[in-house]
Amino acid sequence: MGDEREFVLSGFTIPSDFERFRAKARQFLKAHENHIVIYKLRTNEPLTPTDLTELERILSESGIGSAEDLRKAKDDNHGLGLFVRSLIGLDRDAAKTALGAFLSGKALRANQIEFVNMIVDHLTEHGSMEARLLYDSPYTDFSARGVEGVFASAGVDELVSILDDVRKRAVG
Repeated sequence: MGDEREFVLSGFTIPSDFERFRAKARQFLKAHENHIVIYKLRTNEPLTPTDLTELERILSESGIGSAEDLRKAKDDNHGLGLFVRSLIGLDRDAAKTALGAFLSGKALRANQIEFVNMIVDHLTEHGSMEARLLYDSPYTDFSARGVEGVFASAGVDELVSILDDVRKRAVG
């Protein structure tokens, strides 16, 4: 068969312990998506301190990670609720509802509707969104000024407020 040789395959790396924890947590959360706290996170209902305690309890008791993994998840994501939401995303209907008041009663141009739909897509996939992302690609594909090139100042303020509210509901 020949001598043993080591090959390095580019693009293939061994995941860190925390990356493995994230993958296990995502799988666990998908399997338990009907648990009341996880359901609240997916549907953008505000969390209470009791909900956050329960979320930490079920993740701790699941055995998917160590106490250090949970601490790192909380620290890196500004809370356990935002960490979990980043893994499970936001229900599409909940994201549309959050932005519904913004859309209601306005005559929006096609590019503005598409811009808002991209925000809904982001919320659905990632669970929350920092306002600063509205000034990065793909939002700058609409205008080099990002959200400010698509909406008037009052609209920008309203969108930022909605994104902050969605985020705060996962914090508790």
